[in-house]
Amino acid sequence: MSTTNANRLEAQYGGISLSGSPHALSAWAVVALRIVMGGVMLFAGLGKVSEWPFDASGFLVHGVDAASPVSGLYAAMAETPIVLETINVIVPATQLLIGIALITGAFVRLAALGGAMQMTLFYLGGWAGDWLALFDSTLVYAFVFLAIGAFAAGRMAGLDSRIERLRVGGRPLLERYPRLRYVLG
Repeated sequence: MSTTNANRLEAQYGGISLSGSPHALSAWAVVALRIVMGGVMLFAGLGKVSEWPFDASGFLVHGVDAASPVSGLYAAMAETPIVLETINVIVPATQLLIGIALITGAFVRLAALGGAMQMTLFYLGGWAGDWLALFDSTLVYAFVFLAIGAFAAGRMAGLDSRIERLRVGGRPLLERYPRLRYVLG
């Protein structure tokens, strides 16, 4: 097992440069984080499916504090039957898909973005206007999902590394369809 520090992290944005040398075992930590967060989402979705029919109206109407910036929007969504029924299907379905994608390491950036978006929506719904609530666990989850996507965690012990090596029409997949870089990794 290699434990060298050959890895480099570097970024520059707005005139600020960041650089560092993470430990070689950091890749294992990223893979573990990807799998654990996949499990969190998979079991959240399974919990909703096992108690079918899932009903989001309880959260949308009663779970959102009046101080939340989305309280009126969420209440209106709960009062519109077609929107509520769509949410009742989308929430558990996306949780299952995000969980499976993260555990298998397939389409990780897309799954991580979906997870971050879902956690942000939960965060906004749960925010009570309190400064201490700024660092709620759902916000932390949102940033963990963003980190998983940023680290391209699917390329480490995941199916994304295999998907990216596929050849289509004699050319590498990412060469033929470069936009897939945004969802794979």
